[in-house]
Amino acid sequence: MTAQDKIKDAVTANEVVLFMKGTKSMPQCGFSSRVAGVLNFMGVDYADVNVLADDEIRQGIKDYSDWPTIPQLYVKGEFVGGCDIITEMTLSGELDTLFAENGVAFDKDAAEKIREANG
Repeated sequence: MTAQDKIKDAVTANEVVLFMKGTKSMPQCGFSSRVAGVLNFMGVDYADVNVLADDEIRQGIKDYSDWPTIPQLYVKGEFVGGCDIITEMTLSGELDTLFAENGVAFDKDAAEKIREANG
């Protein structure tokens, strides 16, 4: 199975997937930590893929999405963005809308708390 096949499987088999450096319980970089922290705080059930564990996946995800940086968030098979985009979407409420439109469970109160703390 190629790296592209593994990536496609992860993206299609899970409602929400975060390709990150480290794991959701132990992020290995600040950007991955920020996105995982948002998802964890909002109670989103997501799969995490540690790109540091596999160099082919680490490069392969950049090719798959045509996006140069990690982390990368996918919802229902669609690439959403990296750290800056997810941060902006969280603060604007767009991430709530995206999750709601795709039937992804999340804690609306937690999302509001993030906005209040960063407003």
